[in-house]
Formats: sequence, structure tokens, C-alpha cells
Amino acid sequence: MDDPNAGHRADRTAEAAAEVSVGVLLAADSPRTGPVDESHAQALAHSGRTLPPLLVHRPTMRIIDGTHRLRAAVLRGRDTVAVTYFDGSAEDAFVLSVEANISHGLPLTQAERTAAALRILRSHPDWSDRGIAQRTGLAAKTVAALRRREAPEQEPPGRVGRDGRVRPADPARGREAAARLLAGRPTASLRQIAREAGIAPSTVRDVRRRIGEGEDPVPAGQRRSGNTPGPVTARGRGQPLPALVTGLCKDPLLRLSEAGRLLLRMLDLQVSALRQRERIVAAVPPYRAETAAAAAAQCARDWQELSEELGRRASAQARA
Repeated sequence: MDDPNAGHRADRTAEAAAEVSVGVLLAADSPRTGPVDESHAQALAHSGRTLPPLLVHRPTMRIIDGTHRLRAAVLRGRDTVAVTYFDGSAEDAFVLSVEANISHGLPLTQAERTAAALRILRSHPDWSDRGIAQRTGLAAKTVAALRRREAPEQEPPGRVGRDGRVRPADPARGREAAARLLAGRPTASLRQIAREAGIAPSTVRDVRRRIGEGEDPVPAGQRRSGNTPGPVTARGRGQPLPALVTGLCKDPLLRLSEAGRLLLRMLDLQVSALRQRERIVAAVPPYRAETAAAAAAQCARDWQELSEELGRRASAQARA
């Protein structure tokens, strides 16, 4: 099942319940770890009511839902029992078994629900934490913790949510992708960018707003520790100015905002000035040399202040 909310009704055949011999049915691949509860089966057998059909995995004839009903039928002396079939995979059959045991019958223990969630995480790693939580009766935060513990290095690029839509497993990556697309195609529609980045149009709108206001397109709370950018000063230390400026000019976030483009133009002029320093010095009249020197010194102090402010911001980001 690609959709974590698709119920087992959609996967059954259209045929009505069939009577099959109890001898052909195999034990359930159940999330329950304990034996059949005889007292519960006895209560069902003596209830006198017609019990619902068992749900059976047709390819294997394993019971998906109804182990206690089967035991009750045997206690009633029945040789056959009514079943409906599920034709999907064994992995999906297990998910349906968990879902059925959560929705009715004897409740699963916390340990059984946790074990079921771990198994579903392995068989359906692209399902969202909320989707798995809904099926296992756990909290989404509990499923997220199990996912991190079980396979932190096997994070899929996207997850199927409860509404069937695929979203990035890491929201920061989707926002960063949108920022790059916006920089390269500023006239593209929000829906186009959203479709390619795998995020909602409203998220693209927020990314565009944040960039326009000179903010990080990813809110601080959405960045994971492993995705937090390191200090720019540490990465760039020791590189020549032209190489540093070339790297900055490739950054889509700087190119997209007005303030970012202004910084790139200022740095590009600085690179051009360094390449023509001798010509610039020769072009200044002697009687203006002192004034030009004072202006250059003031520019150097302004650049130093800007450098220190950026350094403080980089250090604060690294500590966050």
C-alpha cells in the first residue's frame, strides 16, 4: 500500500464472504506476542451471535484478523468459517493486522505496538511518522524516536503522509530546494516551484518572503543539527578574495534578495579594484592623494566592522 491511510476494504476482492475449511487456515502473522486468550474465545463462542468473517491473506491463507473468532468457531464445533480475502503483499497484510487489532478486540500492549511500529518502519520506510502512529496507536513523536534509533542513516528523501501526498523527510531540504529554484527561475509560479521542490505552495510563498526580507529560508526550529551550516569564516579562511567572491556569487539566496545582490556587487567591485590597484593609484592627483587615502581607510574600517558582524552571526549559528 502506497498510502498509509488506505484501509483494507480497498484491497479486498469484490466477492462476498466465502466458507472455507478451518484446516486450510494458517496461524496469523500477528502483532500479538502471547497465545490465544481462551477466556475471550470462550466468550465469543457462547455469545450466540453470528461472528464477522475472518480476514485472510489469500496468497498464504494466513489469518490477518480473526484468530479468536476462528477459535470460537472451533469451540462451537464448526468445520468451516466465513472469510474475506486480502490480495496484497505479506508486508501490507501485517499492517492490516495491526490496524485491525488496534481498532477492535483485545487491546495490544505497549510493547506489542512498539514492535509493530518497528517492523512497519522497516517494511515501509517512506511512510510518515503520523501515518505509522495512526496505525499502531502510538504517538507520532514515539515513532519518530524509533525511526532515529533504528536506521538514522537510511532516511528516505520523502515520506507518504496521512493524506497520501509525498513530502520531504527533512523540511529544511525542501525549503532549500525551493530557494535554489526561486533564484534560478524568479518568474516561475508558486505551484511550479512547489511541485519540483516537493513542498506546499504556501511553504514556497514563505520561503520567498523570508529571502526577500534577508532571512534564512529555513526557520531555525526546522534545521536538524547535521544540517546546520558551519561558520563561513572557518570555511573561507585562507582562500584568495576572487575565489571567495566566486563562491558567494553561486549562492542562490544571495542572488535572490536585493541586499544579497548589493553585497555581491560591492565584493565584485573590490576584486576589480585589486586587479587594477596600480592604475587607480596613478590616476589620483597628488593634491587628492591624502583625501583618497582617508576615504580608503574609512572603507577598510567599514569592511572590518561588516566582517566582525558576520563573524559573530556565524559563531552564533554554529552554537545554535
